Amino acid sequence: MHLPAPFLADRAAVEDAHALITMHGEEAGFAAAARAEQYRALGNHIYFARWRQIERLITYLSVEDILDTVH
Repeated sequence: MHLPAPFLADRAAVEDAHALITMHGEEAGFAAAARAEQYRALGNHIYFARWRQIERLITYLSVEDILDTVH
């Protein structure tokens, strides 16, 4: 399986992902997706994209296999 590493604009995205994982456990990706959809419905494309990236980060972190080169 190959998942590209998600783009992270800032450390706050990692902190938000951590908070969702802490609060929602395995459902954290769905929580991030729901937030993204809320912002899409509001027409806020910047926050929509931000929460989609956080959703991708959560998915990336949930995979137990090694996805990239290990140094």
